[in-house]
Amino acid sequence: MFLNTLKDWILQNYRNRKFALELTQEKIGEEVNLFGWAFRFRDQGGVIFVDLRDRTGIIQVVARKENLNDDFIVAEQIRSEYVLAIQGKLQNRDKESVNPKLPTGHLEVVIEKLSILNHSKTPPFALDEFDESGEDVRLKYRYLEFRKAEMIEKMILRHKFVFSIRNYLNNNGFMEIETPILNKSTPEGARDFLVPSRLNPGSFYALPQSPQIFKQILMVGGIEKYFQIVKCFRDEDLRADRQPEFTQLDMEFAFVDREDVIREIEKLFSHVFLEVFQIQIKTPFPRLTYQEAMESYGSDKPDLRFGMKLYDVSDIVKDCDFQVFTNAMHNKGVVKAVCVKGGSVISRKEIEDLTAWLNRDYRAKGLAYMKHGKNGLESTITKRFSPAQLEEISKRIGSKEGDMVFFGADSRQIVNSSLGALRVKLSEKFENIDLSEYNFSWVIDFPLFERDEHTKRLVALHHPFTSPVDEAIREEDSIEEIQKNGENIRSKAYDLVLNGNEIGGGSIRIHNNTMQNIVFQLLGIEAEEVQEKFGFLIEALQYGAPPHGGIAFGIDRIMMLLTQSQSIRDVIPFPKTQKGLCLMSECPTPVEEAQLNELKIRVLNI
Repeated sequence: MFLNTLKDWILQNYRNRKFALELTQEKIGEEVNLFGWAFRFRDQGGVIFVDLRDRTGIIQVVARKENLNDDFIVAEQIRSEYVLAIQGKLQNRDKESVNPKLPTGHLEVVIEKLSILNHSKTPPFALDEFDESGEDVRLKYRYLEFRKAEMIEKMILRHKFVFSIRNYLNNNGFMEIETPILNKSTPEGARDFLVPSRLNPGSFYALPQSPQIFKQILMVGGIEKYFQIVKCFRDEDLRADRQPEFTQLDMEFAFVDREDVIREIEKLFSHVFLEVFQIQIKTPFPRLTYQEAMESYGSDKPDLRFGMKLYDVSDIVKDCDFQVFTNAMHNKGVVKAVCVKGGSVISRKEIEDLTAWLNRDYRAKGLAYMKHGKNGLESTITKRFSPAQLEEISKRIGSKEGDMVFFGADSRQIVNSSLGALRVKLSEKFENIDLSEYNFSWVIDFPLFERDEHTKRLVALHHPFTSPVDEAIREEDSIEEIQKNGENIRSKAYDLVLNGNEIGGGSIRIHNNTMQNIVFQLLGIEAEEVQEKFGFLIEALQYGAPPHGGIAFGIDRIMMLLTQSQSIRDVIPFPKTQKGLCLMSECPTPVEEAQLNELKIRVLNI
């Protein structure tokens, strides 16, 4: 039976279509209509078995010559990935042919009508669980990868996750409001993607890094509880958990403080994780201050599923005879240690590789170490320490026989970042991390500013609309006095961390125009630049802006963690490579000269 004779039959029967996983024991004997792709087929001479796949799963269908007569020739033409329309009767498989690996493995459909709706070339990679093709091939043929069970399961989970968020927020008084994609370029940390304006030659829109200013404007407008699941864009270097365009859950509340935001987010995540993933998460989530996180874990997104804390041993070793340590403290640095349980098996070659890595990526000048043997800490450098000092180090970090202790001695920033990275790297081998555990934590009390290493100027750690803690900046204080101590001012910012990954961040915003202008002055943003880039926000704050705050979450990153994917690209329908390329559509590409001329743009070949 061919396509041109089947149009009416398909249209009539699609309404009564069944998906593979809708077929159950209760429907035995019923006539069913199926549509899908031929996943596997087996011709056994007079009987052809086809594993028919749709987006829900697989059901075996059987073409018998005695049932189809002359139409059996159609069944003989079936090949992998042919598109099929089938009508037949559901029955139990013979006991010896039951497939316990499939939910429908005890069922089959005996074909009564069959049509090949379309043919298919041989796919460039296998669409089963045994496929080992490279990512480049899979991204080029992304539409084929969607047919794989693992991929479609991730897309279904993503849909359920987003749908559950929308339902929860709608039921709790939030309004979803879309904000512009084309806006003006503002300094928000990363490079903007720019879009030329044909109607205004020489002028550009910028794609939003986040809807930050617009959601604050919505609070001024009296919306009070806003959310949006929105695309954001950042032109930055890419890695496994980063994309140039990504999906963000964006939220903003009026008349709230930090506790209100945190409480609402914990309720949201508790609801969604239970509904979508059947995961019961414990609230309230643990909290660490930014300083606690950096000092104990060397990171503002600490993984709390394991210990291996960083311990400051500067006071113990300040009088030792090891010049590396004493020089670091003389230069106002610190000496810290991390204990790796069972780490004494780490070889000298591995230590050399770790040292080179920390030097290259974290500017650590070296990696001192001691093994804990039968008689305590042992190393080529232990002779530089007194027995009392070695005993005190061991006691502080809790080392036992068989452990390895690594030291960092440098500026506080270098020591924290390098030992924090070492902690995470070695946890993969020496910590028994439960991959099914989901450990949430809040990091709070971030600095409002950090000091640029080269210019020595203050820069916003999050963004310039973040509120300082109460009384940290007073209107009567001079800008010069505040700037001297600027990096010690705490903010009302907060990040949510899951298993060592920042999945969301936000803050209470500045709602007072005077305070906002003070922060701009501290950042060295001149009044003219403020007016040019933020003028409409500054003006809005003068019309009764309420206290407000918000938060944003990376949908893609959360899905990556929950599906235990190796890359964020695995959970994004059409991702870019690390070079920002779409291998399927082959973009970006040059455009015609006529288009550039229309936009008054000239491309320089540098």
